[in-house]
Amino acid sequence: MRIGMVSEMNDPSEGSLPEHVHHLAREARRLGHRVQILTTAMPDLPSRPLDGFGPDVIRLGRSVPMLGRRGLGRLACGPGLAGRLREVLARERFDVLHIHSPLSPVLPLLALHYATCPVVGTFHDGLEPGLLFQLARPTLQRYLDRIDAPVAISRALLAPLRGQLQADFQVIPHGVDADRFSRGRRLRRYDDGQVNLLWVGRAEPRAGLDRMLAAFERVWREVDARLIVVGGGPLLPRYRAMVPAALAADVIFAGEVLESRPDWYATADICCVPARAGDAGLAILEAMAAGKPVVASDLPGHRELLHPSREGELVDPEDTTAWVRSIVRLAREPVRAASYGERGRQTAALYAWPSVAREILSLYRTVARA
Repeated sequence: MRIGMVSEMNDPSEGSLPEHVHHLAREARRLGHRVQILTTAMPDLPSRPLDGFGPDVIRLGRSVPMLGRRGLGRLACGPGLAGRLREVLARERFDVLHIHSPLSPVLPLLALHYATCPVVGTFHDGLEPGLLFQLARPTLQRYLDRIDAPVAISRALLAPLRGQLQADFQVIPHGVDADRFSRGRRLRRYDDGQVNLLWVGRAEPRAGLDRMLAAFERVWREVDARLIVVGGGPLLPRYRAMVPAALAADVIFAGEVLESRPDWYATADICCVPARAGDAGLAILEAMAAGKPVVASDLPGHRELLHPSREGELVDPEDTTAWVRSIVRLAREPVRAASYGERGRQTAALYAWPSVAREILSLYRTVARA
């Protein structure tokens, strides 16, 4: 099949959505399909020659970062963006167009507007009903009706839409490169007997790094531990400034470590996911694939991936005391932690990308035939 994938962003540092597109495209190409990724240029980001993010990418216009209530996003801009998109769609004659976050401006909505082939649309973030949503709802419903196969990455993501927008959604979860994350190597410089806590994500309010720092300050008083922060973002200096001087030597800001991320998971003794919002739970899947116990926020989307007292523990994201209690217990009970990690590895195998991609490709064939 000739498959087009549309994403407002296509840089691995920008979160789970571009990683989803990257791995799905890689699996489809491996199975003999031709895949073109339609996205934007990101001149504000350094070039990252990570395998799979470069080939068969068509960049339309450029995108600029925008900090919104849900975190950091991007918006496409540039003269002739719509016309260039129409030219590409007419030239490539895709059998299926897969639009990611299809009701989001700018490029996804434009692609949905101009698409002439069957469309699959995957929703990665929930739409929050509010005044603006209510005003736009009739238009959003018309665009949603253009999607032949609407997909959500979790059941939790659909909950706010009940009674608001009508569509026959399928749930196909995020995948994980289980083989890659199972092969990480522990970093020797942190293999010194201290308990390594790991936080991975983008430094933005909904990711809960401030909550993690507050909990770690109390954990640090009870066990010999360090906190490793993996990820970047424009708000990172603000979080660095929150670290008390007494803890500075035991809080490691590793930055964006794209290619060596499995090694950082391998170095962790406990992985912490204190997000206040989010539906994908990619950090949970990666930690489980690495065989690590997880302490995560008790969110509906996380409950679909992690079962309490099996792969880890779910905690109220705003209850710092509960976070401290769970982390300290796992630090002091390595047998329990190892049991969580082993069960997590088994669970993560269910979300391995070859399996998830086959399900999506089966959906492509269905809409293409129809």
